[in-house]
Amino acid sequence: MDERALAAVVADQAGLAKEEAADLIRGTLEELGKQLSGGDVRELAINLPEDLAGNLPRRHDGGAHPVPLDDFVRELGRRTGLKEEEVTRGVRAVLTTLSQTTDGAHLRHALSQLPAEYRELTTTAA
Repeated sequence: MDERALAAVVADQAGLAKEEAADLIRGTLEELGKQLSGGDVRELAINLPEDLAGNLPRRHDGGAHPVPLDDFVRELGRRTGLKEEEVTRGVRAVLTTLSQTTDGAHLRHALSQLPAEYRELTTTAA
């Protein structure tokens, strides 16, 4: 699934405009990539379509630096101008859709470095 198709799905599931969904997808991947270890960022990038993988940090050799989900959502809201509820719905849609349309094992492994609330987003209804 390319970025345009993912944006359409996220927009539909989260009740966002496609442009808002596209901004949120880019921000989600970039901010997630900052939290993951360098090896997991590279593994995740290999398993994403090229246009999506380009949103992950290019050079990152350090360890994981997880942040609480609330801080992640606030940062994405600041970046996108969306309300926290919209960001949460959007991140849920991004993670759930990626876990269903890519090799979900790599995403699950990457998310295992973060607080459990990130993984819970992919298992809860919107």
